[in-house]
Amino acid sequence: MKSKRATFMTAVLAVALISGGFAVGWETQRSVAAEEARGNHSPAISGNRNAALPSFADLAARVSPAVVNIKVSSIAKTDFPDQLFGENSPFPGFRVPIPEQPHQYRRQGSGSGFIIRKDGLILTNNHVVENAQEITVTLSDKQQYKAKILGRDPKTDLAVIKIDGKASLPAATLGNSDALRVGDWVMAIGNPFGLTNTVTTGVVSAKGRMIGAGPYDDFIQTDASINPGNSGGPLFNIAGEVVGINTAIFSQSGGNIGIGFAIPVNLVKNLVPELETKGTVTRGWLGVSVQPVTPDLARSFGVDKEQGALVGDVVAQGPADKAGIKRGDVIVGYDGKKIEESSSLPALVASTPVGKTVPVEIMRDGKMKTVSVAISKLNDQTAAVDLKQEKAEWGLAMQNMRPEERTRMGLTGNEGVLVTAVMPGSPAANANVQAGDVILQVNQVPVSTVQGVRNEAAKAKGDKPLLLLLRRADGITSFAALSRNVG
Repeated sequence: MKSKRATFMTAVLAVALISGGFAVGWETQRSVAAEEARGNHSPAISGNRNAALPSFADLAARVSPAVVNIKVSSIAKTDFPDQLFGENSPFPGFRVPIPEQPHQYRRQGSGSGFIIRKDGLILTNNHVVENAQEITVTLSDKQQYKAKILGRDPKTDLAVIKIDGKASLPAATLGNSDALRVGDWVMAIGNPFGLTNTVTTGVVSAKGRMIGAGPYDDFIQTDASINPGNSGGPLFNIAGEVVGINTAIFSQSGGNIGIGFAIPVNLVKNLVPELETKGTVTRGWLGVSVQPVTPDLARSFGVDKEQGALVGDVVAQGPADKAGIKRGDVIVGYDGKKIEESSSLPALVASTPVGKTVPVEIMRDGKMKTVSVAISKLNDQTAAVDLKQEKAEWGLAMQNMRPEERTRMGLTGNEGVLVTAVMPGSPAANANVQAGDVILQVNQVPVSTVQGVRNEAAKAKGDKPLLLLLRRADGITSFAALSRNVG
């Protein structure tokens, strides 16, 4: 009897100890997490001993006064969200977080911004104040001021405006967006749907996002709630420094689904002085059109890795042309910086002072070469655009071109063969070759007849891609690598 009772008491004691151990362990984990939260964050964020997540109350109270509400009266010549991020755009699903307005001669719009200097200098998005006839800025203390535009840059969607207010206004501190890491806490403040000084928090979901907004895409992605009306508002780090300007959201409905995008503040810092003093931005110009290096293109050009920027076209008498850069070269270095992705080159060139001579490293015929290029000033008419990435694999219907067709396409001599149709699912279709394209070269050999295309294509052996140089219907010249269907 005593043995049974002892066994029973032992079991009860074991269960109690195990349960107590779990409870102590769970509570210890919570305490450690809370301590880590307090230890790793700025004093602006206070922690609760009984919770692992920090409070952003002190931070919000400190930085909110620098955030402003912007109301705009403008002529609605076009609707920015529909034009660039609407359902019928080349980038369906992406939307600019500014309230949608009907197409009318005059409209009222709203957005956000933030003061960056105590004399009333304010940063916001270009699409917030574009075509504005009157701008009213409301501070957090409800005071209102009329604002004037000092400068706008549509390519990066930035604008600098100015109010003449108090002797000393609350100003936000610009941080270092390069120091952000994926997973870092961030806080967005703005005026979604007219709800002033709305605070939302989240983390950095990704960096270097390209969403098709322009040649200098390099967005911070965050899950901090961003909605229509947040455009132009600041994205803060946990130290209370601005690390981004909230600009766009991905949404099928127009509301937040946790995918928002902000312009990195380091890009902004370089542009503000010129926007304030000159009203516009002066950018460097290399004079090339580039595209990504796909695996098939890498094999075609004898490049070991899928890195760099493949030159699809060179502007005659432009800086690159004068320096000897040719179509088919792969730019792997620019002014001492490696070019891992083709998308990084336009921003580097744009930030180069006009007149500066820079070393450009290129891969040509499998060999490295360095050329010196004197950078010129970029004009909108000569702005190079990144070409769409070509996929890979034949399936072409072609015809010889008539002289009038060559003239219409801006071609000289007898160059070019017209693509009249592309078979769905074929290697050409997979490579995004389209009816109306003109084949200028096959495997870097110029062609002028359908038979010439066939002759060069017949020389392609094994799994090596067929490399086409195409003149697109919109005038852009780009390469396409076609790989045979397998299976």
